[in-house]
Amino acid sequence: MPFIEINEDLRQEVGSIFGDIIVSCGQIHRVEELRGFVFIEENQIQGSIFYNVSGQECEIVSLECKLEGKGIGSKLIQLVIERAESLDCKRVWLITSNDNIKAIRFYQKRGFDMVCIHKNAITEARILKPSIPLYGYDEIPIKHEVEFEYILNDFGG
Repeated sequence: MPFIEINEDLRQEVGSIFGDIIVSCGQIHRVEELRGFVFIEENQIQGSIFYNVSGQECEIVSLECKLEGKGIGSKLIQLVIERAESLDCKRVWLITSNDNIKAIRFYQKRGFDMVCIHKNAITEARILKPSIPLYGYDEIPIKHEVEFEYILNDFGG
């Protein structure tokens, strides 16, 4: 499968497909400033992952796949985990919304642990990004961020 690290040529295309800003934990992430990987099939981006490394932590800021059930999302996550390990990160973490039951199941099946619920964080994020919808999957109100983490190394903690 053609998985490619995002370069400047791909960055604009990916941004136009998946949006230009992402808000998590009250922080605005600009897609053009993030590192990541894409999956390309038939000359089209079918999946992408963006991440941000800060200190010894790597946040998966966005994971999007147009094709489900083919292992694309799992491979994109694995690429980020491998990159985080090479950068001596201690953990990879991410945020998803409370309505995204499919994602909650997906991350847990791939070894991520649910570590925190940030109550009303998405309600507050709408101030920074008003385009966040009020209702999500199955008409569940989108209000909270669910934080997951994947510990890379046991440092005796």
